[in-house]
Amino acid sequence: MSTWENLLIGALALLFVFWMSPGIKAAMARSRQAPQDWVGVLIPLALVVVLVIFLIAMV
Repeated sequence: MSTWENLLIGALALLFVFWMSPGIKAAMARSRQAPQDWVGVLIPLALVVVLVIFLIAMV
């Protein structure tokens, strides 16, 4: 891509970040107050790892 296209994409990305920043700040504040549920994250993650290992073993 040309230089002006890269600059335009960078400016749009920066504008998008500034536009979304109030929502991001509010989401971060809500996440600090939410209860920690690591089991709900670790079980699906472990299942994905087992599935990937199974798929690699099948090849």
